[in-house]
Amino acid sequence: MKAVIIGASSEALHTIEMAHKHGLNVVALDGNPDAQGLKAADQGLVVDISDEAATIEAVRKEGADFVLTVPIGRYLTSIGAVNDALGLPGISRQMAVICTDKFRFHQKLQEKGLRNCHCYLTEQRKITGSDGTEYEREDLRKLRLKFPVILKPRYGSGSRGIYMANSMEEMENALEEIGDESYVLEECVAGEEYGIDGVVTKDGFQMILLRKKENTPPPARQAVGYLAVQRTDVFWQQVYTYMKQVIEYLNLRECLLHADIIKGEAGPFVIELSARPSGHNLHNLFTPLSTRVDMAEEYIKYRMGLPYCFEPNVIKPMIIHYFDMQGTVTHIPTEEEVRKTVHTKLAAWECNIRQGEELKPVSDGHSVMGRGYFVLEGEDEKTLREDVLRVKGLFFSFHQ
Repeated sequence: MKAVIIGASSEALHTIEMAHKHGLNVVALDGNPDAQGLKAADQGLVVDISDEAATIEAVRKEGADFVLTVPIGRYLTSIGAVNDALGLPGISRQMAVICTDKFRFHQKLQEKGLRNCHCYLTEQRKITGSDGTEYEREDLRKLRLKFPVILKPRYGSGSRGIYMANSMEEMENALEEIGDESYVLEECVAGEEYGIDGVVTKDGFQMILLRKKENTPPPARQAVGYLAVQRTDVFWQQVYTYMKQVIEYLNLRECLLHADIIKGEAGPFVIELSARPSGHNLHNLFTPLSTRVDMAEEYIKYRMGLPYCFEPNVIKPMIIHYFDMQGTVTHIPTEEEVRKTVHTKLAAWECNIRQGEELKPVSDGHSVMGRGYFVLEGEDEKTLREDVLRVKGLFFSFHQ
């Protein structure tokens, strides 16, 4: 059997490895000739994946039984276009558009009362409400908005290009800076933020892991840590019930997925959802460590018609944390030193920081993910978070 991967960055390597484990021939496509996934695949094709026609033609020539999704941004739509054109299983282009277009996503869910906040599209200096009503930039006071509000790019982002406004004046200034770009303007929903890993198969929606986030301050709210949430947590069941409604209404089918959720006063509120696995060493590392479910491998088995299981038998109390420290690094701890320092178990470690490096404040994913990560397993959240601080403190220890 042959599988195709569209978007062959380093985050595709785990899926390629799992595909090879099960004897699949893998064809990978990416516009970057140096993409790591092109080298790891059986065949790597340099194709501009933003060009749907070129991507469809390349896959058509190679032939494929299915497309395996990996962490990818806006050009999830190219995967949908390939599935539609070649009759392959997985998401359609229409569903991919809803996942990647924040305004369309809001409009669709607001129809069903599944996303209750005021949201507008601003582009070409026009403002459009979710009901289609148009406003001029000068009509800002006519908008039904409660401050604070957030402005984020309509497509993509990764915590980049985000603005938060606490007043009319700040909102006007932000809109002036954005200019003609296409942005979504919506009310900020207060509450703790979570992430989910899940899947939709012929059996329906299965939530694999709910992760509580640790974020940087607004507006970026870049995640710098995730804590595995136990299924006995009341919010776990609330999220499952809510997300099942969201997925059924969006008609998402046959896909891995991840989503960002807020625990608001009125219950779960979905920030965004995408029909592909999570990045940042979550779907390929943290989720398998904490649940013993490798979602990439199980999806491959599902597509191949082999026995599969996405339901975790256990969720271990674990935390993954990225190196979000600031300041001049005076010491690089060894894994052994970390193990002797923490009261929990060190389950994974990757550190790319150099001694003497000046660590700047975290502003987006790009500014922190390259530094590395560590995973701890413990008994409770309090102990895990205390050990996170112990680990980060080692980088500023005094050593002769």
